[in-house]
Amino acid sequence: MNDTPQSQARRSAFTLLAFAVVCTALLGATYALTSDRVAANEAAARRALIGQTLPAGSFDNDLIAEAHPLSAEDAEALGRDDGARVYVARLAGQTTGYVFEAAARNGYGGRIELLVGLSTDGAISGVRVVSHKETPGLGDYIDSGKSAWPGQFLGRRDDSDKAWKVKKDGGRFDAPAGATVSARAVTGAVGRVARYWRDHQTQLKTLP
Repeated sequence: MNDTPQSQARRSAFTLLAFAVVCTALLGATYALTSDRVAANEAAARRALIGQTLPAGSFDNDLIAEAHPLSAEDAEALGRDDGARVYVARLAGQTTGYVFEAAARNGYGGRIELLVGLSTDGAISGVRVVSHKETPGLGDYIDSGKSAWPGQFLGRRDDSDKAWKVKKDGGRFDAPAGATVSARAVTGAVGRVARYWRDHQTQLKTLP
């Protein structure tokens, strides 16, 4: 018995529907696998970046898992209006350091995002720039991957608010000639982290 035009149309429609359902399912599965992989890669990259602000061998815990969100007020004190976290480093269960998310809003190209590590006595252990829009070849010396300039913060503590400025402004830190704005912004941001530690170390030391 020959199919009628109506039955052929229904069969074609069903075939197309089944094909669409299968394709949608495959695309959904592919997206889920890809997004999970992307998220895992991003977490690994951030974990590595955070670890670079701490002395090698000074922690054995998963820093991402030890992230503690700060209050909006505390985040603002660190130059961030979009929230901030502190990561606690531990070795054999003992706290060995802290890494803060911070930002400078007054870079030459705008906002500069930073990770600043401190030891348990408040000494700066590392500074890494997460993102910036400073001029390539001029202001990007703030990135420790391109310049040794951030190294001058290592070991410094908050012993004077005035000290957390570039020498041109009466502070203690060098700044390349012609690119003072970037240095001024990062120095101020690191200083805010140091002062935050000074004022909140008691609470920070009680983080689980």
